[in-house]
Amino acid sequence: MRTATPHIALIGMPAIGKTTIGRKLARVYARPFVDLDHAIEEFIGCSIAEYFERMGEAAFRDMEARVLAQQVARTEPLILSTGGGIVLREENRAQLRTHCHVLYLTAKPEMLLKRVRNDRTRPLLQVADPLKRLQELYEVRHPLYCGVADHRIAADTGMRAVLQSIQQALQGHGIEPQVPMSSSESSHLNCPSSF
Repeated sequence: MRTATPHIALIGMPAIGKTTIGRKLARVYARPFVDLDHAIEEFIGCSIAEYFERMGEAAFRDMEARVLAQQVARTEPLILSTGGGIVLREENRAQLRTHCHVLYLTAKPEMLLKRVRNDRTRPLLQVADPLKRLQELYEVRHPLYCGVADHRIAADTGMRAVLQSIQQALQGHGIEPQVPMSSSESSHLNCPSSF
């Protein structure tokens, strides 16, 4: 059973645009924005890449679960962008299902590669063939994302289309924007096929 005033959580592959979209949604829905990765970094006092290297993936996933539980326990409804691997643990999927309207942002791994090609902050993509790694991650995570998501939103359609799809999905749950999105605001956010 979902809480009475659920948070809105964005899930999806690394570099899909969860943080960018989350910040915009926070303004439109007049809710605080929490980037879970930044919240984890504040909690651990270093970058995720450093923590990953020193402590390993299992320790990072423990920390991720702990910080997620803290955030979804907040009473004020949030916009929450999660890390790409948030769905790997059942406890996290249960937290998301219970406390959030979950929006799964989708795009093909080939599109994501364009965004992360030179990004050194993503530990799981620091491999010889990042496209192959993205494809492997997608194969494992896609069914998990689908299993927790209330809605799937194509994130490779431009910012305006993504935001309109999200607004329609949330209206179906009775969640209305608090601030109308002006045409100048949405047009300056439009980027060529990715953001």
